[in-house]
Amino acid sequence: MDENEDFSKLRPKTRAVRGGTRRTGFEETSEAMFLTSGFAYPSAESAERRFKNEEGGYVYSRFGNPTVEMFENRLALIEGAARCRATASGLAAVTAAMLALTRAGDHVVAARAMFGGCRYIIEELLPRFGVSCTLIDGRDLDAWAHAARPETKVFFLETPSNPTLELIDIAAVAAIARRAGARLVVDNVFATPILQAPLTLGADIVIYSATKHIDGQGRCLGGAILSNDIDWIEKTLWPLLRNTGPSLSPFNAWVLLKSLETLALRVETATAHAAHVASGLKAITGISRVIYPFADDFPQRELARRQMKAGGTLVTFEVAGGKDAAFRFANALKIIDISNNLGDAKSLITHPVTTTHQRLSPEARAELGITPGMLRLSVGLEDPEDLLDDLRRAAAKASRS
Repeated sequence: MDENEDFSKLRPKTRAVRGGTRRTGFEETSEAMFLTSGFAYPSAESAERRFKNEEGGYVYSRFGNPTVEMFENRLALIEGAARCRATASGLAAVTAAMLALTRAGDHVVAARAMFGGCRYIIEELLPRFGVSCTLIDGRDLDAWAHAARPETKVFFLETPSNPTLELIDIAAVAAIARRAGARLVVDNVFATPILQAPLTLGADIVIYSATKHIDGQGRCLGGAILSNDIDWIEKTLWPLLRNTGPSLSPFNAWVLLKSLETLALRVETATAHAAHVASGLKAITGISRVIYPFADDFPQRELARRQMKAGGTLVTFEVAGGKDAAFRFANALKIIDISNNLGDAKSLITHPVTTTHQRLSPEARAELGITPGMLRLSVGLEDPEDLLDDLRRAAAKASRS
C-alpha cells in the first residue's frame, strides 16, 4: 500500500503487518531502520521553517524519527487509537503521561494493586511536585467515587494487576472518572491490545511497556502512550517528551515494529498455553492456589469474560510452605527461567515478594494478597505439556526438601 492510503480501513491482522509502513525509494520489503540522530535540511530557510513548525520534515531524532513514527502509527492502528507516542521504556511512558496530566495542587486516585515501579511514581515521585494521591481497592467502584475530589485529575489502574491478576471494571471506572472530571489512564500491559481494548471501554489513555509482549522476545526496552485525544497528545504530552528526552531509540523502534507483525500470533498461542498450564497446576501436589482470569473458580470470572477476549499469558500460583518452598520450587525448574520479565516467547517465573514488589512493606503486600509462597509465571511458546512436566518435577523436589 502507498503510505498515503488509509490503513485504518484494513482488518486488524493486516494492520499488524502492513500498518504505518513507509518505503524509501529503494522499495524495501522490510521496513527501513533510520539510525540517525539528526537530519540535513535543503536550505537554512527550510531549517527555520521546520523549527517553527511551518514545514513538514524531521529535525532531530529526539523530536521524531521515521522508524519510531512507523512503530507509533502501527501500534495506534492495532489499538484503535488516534495517536501514539513512544518512549524508552514502560516506566518512562507512565512517568511522562502522569506528568503531562497533572501539576502542583492536583490529585490522583489509583488502584493499589499495581507494579512496584508504578506505585513509586504515584506514591513518591508525584508528591515531590505537589501532586497528592489516594490509593484504593480498585475493585470497589464506590471507592473510586468516594476518593475523588474537586482537584482530582487522573484515575490510574492496571488490569489484570501485577501479580495477583485482580481485575477492575474499566467501563464502570471510566464512567465515574467522567462524572468526576478526571481522565482514566489504563496500564494494559498484561492484557495487551490483542485481548483488551480499554479505549473502547471508555479509558482516555492507554499505556504499555512495549518491552513485554510487544517485543515478546526479550531483546529491547520500549514504552508507548496512546489516546484518542489528539489535542492532549500533540499540545501537552509531546512537548514534555520532546523537552525531557525519554526517546525510544530507532533501533529499538525497528525491533518493536517487526514484533508487531507477530504479536497476535504469539499472544494467542501463549494464552492458550497459559490456560492449559493453569488447569494442570491445580492437580500438582504442593500447589495451594492457582489464579487465572478465565478459570471457572476465578472470583471475577464474569468481568474477565466481559472485558477480555481471553485470560492472558500470566498465571499466578502459591506454593505451600512459604518463601523457602517457593525458592526451592523455582530453583528446581529446568525449562522455565527465573526472570522478572514477562510476555516473552520463553516461559519465565519470578517471586514477587523478593523482586517486583520487594519495595512494598509486608503490610502493603499482605493487603494486596502477595504472599511469601506466591510465584508469577509468564507462559511462553514452549509445548505446554513440557512446561507442566517441568512444574511437576519442581513441585516434587520442593516438597522433598
